[in-house]
Amino acid sequence: MGRDIQDIQRTEVVSWRQGTLVAAGFDAPFAARLATDRRFDLHALLELVDGGCPPCLAGRILAPLDPDWESTA
Repeated sequence: MGRDIQDIQRTEVVSWRQGTLVAAGFDAPFAARLATDRRFDLHALLELVDGGCPPCLAGRILAPLDPDWESTA
């Protein structure tokens, strides 16, 4: 039962992150991808966009140092 609660909470957090990113100007598919990847600092993404950085560039700036990450974007 505890696992179900954790899954629900994770789903709610991901949904909140995605909604926040979409509201900040990220397109929905990219926001969904960023929201599910906990390696992305949501607040850092928002700070970059608030400072005038285009959302797609903010995502690239904060992308993990994983050579496969961008190839799946």
